[in-house]
Amino acid sequence: MALTYKAKRRWALVILLLGLPIYIVLAVTLVNVLNRPGILIEFLIYVGLGLVWILPFKNIFKGIGQADPDDPDQTRFKD
Repeated sequence: MALTYKAKRRWALVILLLGLPIYIVLAVTLVNVLNRPGILIEFLIYVGLGLVWILPFKNIFKGIGQADPDDPDQTRFKD
């Protein structure tokens, strides 16, 4: 089922305000459980986890910064 533009914006906000901080805490906890490996390995873990978290939400974030395609009265980004 496709989400409407407004629903996508709301879900994106929920994900960024609630989900991302929780994910950051989990990522830091994971690195701490590994007893802080070398700086390069730690960096690669953070980069990998930073890319992995967005994959399930890619479709929600796609097009959020654009004007609402369902609203014909919206004049945003028009000359």
